Amino acid sequence: KGGVEGYKLRVVEIDNEYKVPPAVEGYERQKKEGAVIIGLFGTPHTQALTARLAEDKIAGTSPGFGSAASRDGQRYPYLFPIAASYWSQMAGAIQFAKTQLGGNLKGKKIAYLMYDNPAGKEPLPVLEAIAKQEGFDFRVFAVPPPGVEMGAQVLDITQRYRPDFVVTHLFGRAPSVSVKELKRNGYSLRKVVAMAWGGAEADIEAAGGYAAAEGYNTIQFAGAGTDFPVIREILNMYSAGGKEPPKDMRSSVMYNRGVLTAAIHVEAVRNAIKANGGKAPTSEQVKAGFESISGFSLGGLVPPLKITPQDHEGGGWVKIYQVKGGSLQPVGDWFQGFPAVLDQVLKTELSKG
Repeated sequence: KGGVEGYKLRVVEIDNEYKVPPAVEGYERQKKEGAVIIGLFGTPHTQALTARLAEDKIAGTSPGFGSAASRDGQRYPYLFPIAASYWSQMAGAIQFAKTQLGGNLKGKKIAYLMYDNPAGKEPLPVLEAIAKQEGFDFRVFAVPPPGVEMGAQVLDITQRYRPDFVVTHLFGRAPSVSVKELKRNGYSLRKVVAMAWGGAEADIEAAGGYAAAEGYNTIQFAGAGTDFPVIREILNMYSAGGKEPPKDMRSSVMYNRGVLTAAIHVEAVRNAIKANGGKAPTSEQVKAGFESISGFSLGGLVPPLKITPQDHEGGGWVKIYQVKGGSLQPVGDWFQGFPAVLDQVLKTELSKG
């Protein structure tokens, strides 16, 4: 549309191959070029660059990954999760399980099927704290990378532990394997909820398609599907230009998360320009622009974020989508799971280091 408040934005994409050294090298290159926001990707990369962001006073974003404790804007002044962290996703998953099990988890059993790496272990303090408060038992079933062999773990879950609900936190091709294995062992997919990286269309298709994955529940931090004004506008833009939309748009879950990230970046820049008399903003001003985002929802694609100097996550909102009748259908509205528990876990974890 010609830019933001009269300024054109230059977006530089660097493929770090999911390796930390190229990510650090790319960061330094972008810093020299005067970047006012760094869009990070990957938990190891975020951990490697967090101190540099603060040192250089450059705002960085880590939507839906990285360190959950970075929601604390006082401790992590230049890092912005801007979407539900693994803590918030786990809290949302347990809140959903509680609702599905009649509103009471006392005496229930929940299995946590996780990818055995730091990201898989990240939500454990939240799971432990909620279990203590709600009075349920849980067991952790770790799947070693690359996560495509989990027959033994699923057998242990379904035949020995026999939980009332299963929370999965898997990556790559592992989510589709979990759907196949749980179903093959007779476990109802309606009693399964996957955290954010197990709920894309590609995961469902690789599991055998929508009919095979019927009932499977997924946690989302951006809206899924194409029924949003901004997505329709993008589709119309391609159509008006006589072009086919990019194939990436077929995976609405992943594409829409990209739109969420880009839109929040743009809103932060817009806020910064407006707050500084229409002048081109510095990264410190963009940081303040992030911290003044409120009531921004893009017609429901984005949850009701309110980012403040204290809360860089924006509230930790999630929504459940279920595989139903050949598509991903929303189950209820945006919600926050166990916010008081998350606050307590944050205090405890920050006090350790």
